[in-house]
Amino acid sequence: MEITPLVWGITIAVTIAFFVYEFFAHVRKPHEPSIGESARWSAFYIGLALLFGVAIGFIPGWGWVYSGEYFAGYLTEKALSIDNLFVFLIVMTGFAVPKKYQQKVLMIGIVIALIMRGAFIAVGAALIENFSWIFYVFGALLLFLAYRQAFSHGESDPANGKFMQFVRRILPVSDEYNGDKLTVKKAGKRFVTPMLLVIVAIGFVDLIFAVDSIPAIYGLTNEAYIVFTANAFALMGLRQLYFLIGGLLERLVYLAQGLAVILAFIGVKLVLHAMHVNELPFINGGEPMLWAPEIPIWFSLLFIAATIVVATVASLAKTRRDDAKALATGAPTATPEQTKEHS
Repeated sequence: MEITPLVWGITIAVTIAFFVYEFFAHVRKPHEPSIGESARWSAFYIGLALLFGVAIGFIPGWGWVYSGEYFAGYLTEKALSIDNLFVFLIVMTGFAVPKKYQQKVLMIGIVIALIMRGAFIAVGAALIENFSWIFYVFGALLLFLAYRQAFSHGESDPANGKFMQFVRRILPVSDEYNGDKLTVKKAGKRFVTPMLLVIVAIGFVDLIFAVDSIPAIYGLTNEAYIVFTANAFALMGLRQLYFLIGGLLERLVYLAQGLAVILAFIGVKLVLHAMHVNELPFINGGEPMLWAPEIPIWFSLLFIAATIVVATVASLAKTRRDDAKALATGAPTATPEQTKEHS
């Protein structure tokens, strides 16, 4: 794709403008969004993302191959972002963030995520441009992340992990929230509020998710512009989606396994591509292994979409069966967290 500095500048400026508008129109005044408000804005951002993907297909010099890469990347990043939302939910539950302040936490978390992913995109593009062997590294990393995603069982608690214990040791922390302020002065001494700890925790989570998401999308496209726009659109509307599917989010008990399948698939795709363009002297004498198949983007798009659908349908079916069994036996209905933990 021929992307001029002007196109990059306009894209980044429009992305920033959307987030600035979000802050002043919806986040600055603390409130809990209604279902209607969340649904309208979620539909708007998803529709905008789909229109952008179709527009790529019609632009001369870009075309439908890049459009397919964008849609595959957008679906993958959206699925990973929803998993990110689940961790945000755990963090905010762990810190007991009042509902009316959760919008601000989410907004800051999403902006941090976009900044971190932007940095990772630039680094990834430079590595791919100069070192073809990086595909081996990305592929191996994704296979490891897929294994961890499939068998982690959600036992980690970002709100009380070792990183947050370290932060609490070095910062004086007040016990209660003071509105949405990040610091408060008591008896002449400055304390940080739990709100700041939440933002630090979410920033740390964003760093971990950037390590997952950027190699994953570079397995679907080499175009940094597609990687950036797919990530930006996946993050836009994520705040509204959190409030829209808050209850459903916890019922997606097979989301982790579905994402593991997607990450493993892209990991295999990256390794096959690395073999196809191999330059490492200790592998096949430094010669490309042209017999290694290249997985076409249309197949990747269908595979990713089908995996997301199957994981969602299977999750909802399982939670429905569990609820029906609990009602039939007179036992208390399992909470969504318990269902996810034992799935």
